[in-house]
Amino acid sequence: MVTLARLATEFLERSCLSKSTRRSYEAVLMPLVALYGRMPVEIISRQTISDYLQDQEKLSIATHHRHQAIIQSLFNYGVAFGYLKSNPIAGLNRRKPLKEKGEHGTDEVIRYLNTSQLVELYKLVKSDVRLHAIVRLLHRTGARIGELLAIDLEQVDTVARKFQVVGKGNKQRWCFYSEDAALVLDEYIRYYRDTGSIALFTAQNPFTKEVRRLSYRRVHATWCDLIAQSPLLSGIRLHDLRHTFATERVGLMSIEELRALMGHEKIQTTLRYQKVTSLRAQEVAQNALKILTEASPEKF
Repeated sequence: MVTLARLATEFLERSCLSKSTRRSYEAVLMPLVALYGRMPVEIISRQTISDYLQDQEKLSIATHHRHQAIIQSLFNYGVAFGYLKSNPIAGLNRRKPLKEKGEHGTDEVIRYLNTSQLVELYKLVKSDVRLHAIVRLLHRTGARIGELLAIDLEQVDTVARKFQVVGKGNKQRWCFYSEDAALVLDEYIRYYRDTGSIALFTAQNPFTKEVRRLSYRRVHATWCDLIAQSPLLSGIRLHDLRHTFATERVGLMSIEELRALMGHEKIQTTLRYQKVTSLRAQEVAQNALKILTEASPEKF
């Protein structure tokens, strides 16, 4: 019998978590454990967690969504290791914005990598050519990791530097990659890709030698090991490379063009990145003004 407290302990003790991420997860999970820690995880119901989340109404919408995501990850971990047959809150609707609190549906925090983080990431990932190719393609195309792992080698047009993915709603779209991504991808295909599978990204079982399509679980584990090497990359997710792709292109193309590249169904989803870049520009402007006024206050 595995209790919620034991499950949470194992979840938090994973080696792939940085210290800051572990502290952040603990802050979210400990109140839940305080209430239901002694309960066996298999009897914790969907209604129990739903009621718990509803009681967290003082949290902002972005924080509330983050809490729900972390709790859902906890139960996903339980399923992956056989403690649960299914996740009790799989598909649970997220809290809707409260207009009386001035919340909006676009208030989710968008995380993207800044220049220093990108430099650090590419420095560390060079030693793993397969992961390097994946990172380059995610950053340069804006593809989702699941979309990238699903494509086959023959679907990649290495001359035109493009490939087609199937996104949400089974909608197809083209992804175009850069020359630097092409160089790493070519190196991976020529010298490091395990043959024996039609998949672009493959992995060989070390015991059976069977070659299969690379799984998200294996990529995620490798990614966690990578970012754990640098405090600068703490908490960075593979999906944040997609956010980085979008924020880098706001202002360089129309919102409709960016929407098409991202595969967004609603334009409101794409408009979030415009808000992010506006906030970033405001922060840069304020910092510059602060530096100028502090440097020569008598001149102004």
